[in-house]
Amino acid sequence: MSLPNLAPIPELYVSYESAQKLKHEAGTLASWDLTPRQICDLELLMNGGFNPLKGFLTEADYTGVVENMRLADGTLWPMPITLDVSEAFADQIEPGQDIALRDQEGVILAILSVTDKYTPNKAREAEMVFGADDLAHPAVNYLHNQAGQVYLGGPVVGIQQPVHYDFKARRDTPNELRAFFRKMGWRRIVAFQTRNPLHRAHQELTFRAAREAQANLLIHPVVGMTKPGDIDHFTRVRCYEAVLDQYPATTTTMSLLNLAMRMAGPREAVWHGIIRRNHGCTHMIVGRDHAGPGKNSAGQDFYDPYAAQELFGKYQDEIGVEMVDFKQMVYVQERAQYEPRDEVEAGATILDISGTELRRRLAEGLEIPDWFSFPTVVTELRRTRPPRAAQGFTVFFTGFSGSGKSTIANALMVKLMEMGGRPVTLLDGDVVRKHLSSELGFSKEHRDINIKRIGYVASEITKNGGIAICAPIAPYTATRRAVREMIEAYGAFVEVHVATSIEECEKRDRKGLYKLAREGKIKEFTGISDPYEVPESPELRVETENVDVDNCAHQVILKLESMGLIKG
Repeated sequence: MSLPNLAPIPELYVSYESAQKLKHEAGTLASWDLTPRQICDLELLMNGGFNPLKGFLTEADYTGVVENMRLADGTLWPMPITLDVSEAFADQIEPGQDIALRDQEGVILAILSVTDKYTPNKAREAEMVFGADDLAHPAVNYLHNQAGQVYLGGPVVGIQQPVHYDFKARRDTPNELRAFFRKMGWRRIVAFQTRNPLHRAHQELTFRAAREAQANLLIHPVVGMTKPGDIDHFTRVRCYEAVLDQYPATTTTMSLLNLAMRMAGPREAVWHGIIRRNHGCTHMIVGRDHAGPGKNSAGQDFYDPYAAQELFGKYQDEIGVEMVDFKQMVYVQERAQYEPRDEVEAGATILDISGTELRRRLAEGLEIPDWFSFPTVVTELRRTRPPRAAQGFTVFFTGFSGSGKSTIANALMVKLMEMGGRPVTLLDGDVVRKHLSSELGFSKEHRDINIKRIGYVASEITKNGGIAICAPIAPYTATRRAVREMIEAYGAFVEVHVATSIEECEKRDRKGLYKLAREGKIKEFTGISDPYEVPESPELRVETENVDVDNCAHQVILKLESMGLIKG
């Protein structure tokens, strides 16, 4: 039975005294260090945001959720909330055992009483929850390439909430929001879910939605994990704060939601509705392509633009939150105001700027008109996203050993240093092996660790406005993608495939490595006894056979110019 929207809801925390006792006892328990996504999930489990869940899903609940969006007892719940762990950790754990759940600094947050240990069918989970087992979907990629192989299920006892040092006054638990609504005398509350900055169209849309629903407005942005490449939450929250005074006083509030989004489209919309109900809302704005991840491997949208609204509408009564249709707002030049697209008469001049066009204008330092966004928001965006020619970036060469990666990378470094303007750092495979990864071998696991270390250093260089040039072999697609996501949070990632054939690399083999590999004296050698997964769509592919190094480096320079990363 869903509780009235303003009454307190159950939390999973124990009293302060019990928590101190449990902290002491937890010293003897096996510990699992939670990933950022698991910390988001645990916080919403403990504070009631995921009510009625009492912990991570058991196998029976997981199967029900994957197959038909219902827990084993029949309750509507569309998203698997699972504690994925490594096989090595799972081997030490048996049902009936308690484990301590800790944050990345080792602080204990909760205790999980393990009732279930199971190995999921991840392909089935991807198919049913996300609509396709397609690695172009960020959550499917996470499922196959980052999540652990084994799931642990069972009830959770909350000891303390995760610590947030940022925007403390803006972070509310479901019960804190319900108490605020009671105090303000708000009875009907419409939630606006967002992971993007708010511009004038959003302000008009949310204002109209609240008026139509005769409700107050909760702007409830996600600040946990969103889609790779999204604007960081620090910038977004500063943008939201800049817009808040555009709303009538005492009608609107903002609270931050520490949710790890899955970008699961229709199922995600239903999930967001249940979460908003738990936070005391009665209505929610559901947009076109709500929580859509973009294009699939075939270049099509993952979900029909109205699929989320249809699924939400189907379960609206069970969710306990009424859907407010998201109307596309456009600027009508003749009347100098925003109006719903479907209400504008033929012949009127409609002005609009897409998200892609906005990013282009920011990247190129072009004007963003006042009718589109608030000057304070544009100022915040420009602070974080300077024009591309002033941002840091990474050039990532990949190819066989002996393909010419290091030689071209060195030539590129010299050319960029000659131009000046930004510090340039070369992270060559052999040099990194010597200074950062001397203890690693050449197994797949160790190669992945080595490439991710290179990616981490490159992301720090990029974040601080420098240019990183990387030249490892990097044979695996999933690892290159992980590095791309790490770097694109801060600047551009330019993948250059040095497409020299294995035969040519063997001819050039100064170190005699290929000969040793052919003789079986070097194990796990890329191209001989270990695969090289050719990049499908790198930013640039260079052929080095019968082409001099200067020409190859010049091709990279021209590519960087065409991308606006360096001035022509």
